[in-house]
Amino acid sequence: MRSGVSPPRAKPRAWGRLAELRGPDVPAKPLDARALAALAANPGCQRRALLDGAGVDKASLAQSLGSPGSFGQSQFAFMRGNAFEARVKADGGAELLRLAHARLGGGPEPVPGESSVPDLAAVGPEGRAARTSLALREATSAGGWTLLDHPMLALDVAGTPAFLEPDAVVIHPDGTWTVVEIKSFPMIDGSADASKVGAAARQSAVYALALERVAARMEPAPRVRHHVLLVCPKDFSNLPAASAIDVRKQLSVTRRQLARLTRVEDIAATLPPGTTFDVNGPADALTAAVESVPAAYVPECLAACELSFHCRERSREEGAVTSLGRAVRGELGGLTTVEGVLSAAHGVTGDPTDPAVVALRRAAALRQEALSGVVAAGEVVAEGAPC
Repeated sequence: MRSGVSPPRAKPRAWGRLAELRGPDVPAKPLDARALAALAANPGCQRRALLDGAGVDKASLAQSLGSPGSFGQSQFAFMRGNAFEARVKADGGAELLRLAHARLGGGPEPVPGESSVPDLAAVGPEGRAARTSLALREATSAGGWTLLDHPMLALDVAGTPAFLEPDAVVIHPDGTWTVVEIKSFPMIDGSADASKVGAAARQSAVYALALERVAARMEPAPRVRHHVLLVCPKDFSNLPAASAIDVRKQLSVTRRQLARLTRVEDIAATLPPGTTFDVNGPADALTAAVESVPAAYVPECLAACELSFHCRERSREEGAVTSLGRAVRGELGGLTTVEGVLSAAHGVTGDPTDPAVVALRRAAALRQEALSGVVAAGEVVAEGAPC
């Protein structure tokens, strides 16, 4: 999936500052929907927001910090996915449009050879996004079935425009638009792995949000369907099967969380002068630069961020309760460190009227009572044992 990030023209100075953070002559790593979905899932992490907004390659950064993560597809899985996608879109997307009609309706059954697949080629991501907007407008006005193969959509993220490329977008004869996500994991007996479907839904929600921004600029505004079409191999074959996935919840969460993100240039303005994330620089300076940006580590980061191992190590060193998960953090109220939690549980510190402190002390008393019972039972056994 190709995507790209283009500098905001209205703020060349801010973008120049972000380019300095990457290091001299280091190209920006483009944002993609997976990164935006992960960013939306943890909007309080200023470190990820800044690094992604500045186009820093977090995988290389983690390698230089000595805490590399394992992410990405194998070459075999990548090739298999491309081959399956090509099969789904063969013959002008006839099979894909048939599946879209069967699962979502939106007009009469498509006739092979009569649907439209416009050319979306243009220079640069901005040109391709403009060409996609024009194709969407023309297809909506013309009616009929239209397949946009790898369109380019623009989405503003914390003041930085991101250009995203879904697998496909279908325009139905009734003028509605549907995001299509093509995955290579199997759909067995009509259902697929729940965790993988959830990840695909979160990723598709980002595309749907970007598509809504395009629709909002049209008059009248077309309707972007809240059901995306997930296409996967049927059982263990290479034949396509499809399911309509409701992404309203994911779309609402993504919209709200992206709106909460601190603007990237505001985060950059708080950094010490000369801060850079150039992986070719001294290790000590690189570590200091990373640590100068606040992070919000949670265990879910391990499946979504290349810097998760580094951040987890630092979180454990600081004794932060967030390293135990959001649920634990939410139950502990104002207690933010493991040391503080243990101190409150043993009655050394803490407000005795605080519900979290009361629960901790009760849990500590129950634990001590259970341990005392185990010790007493062990002593009885020891007394009755033969010499």
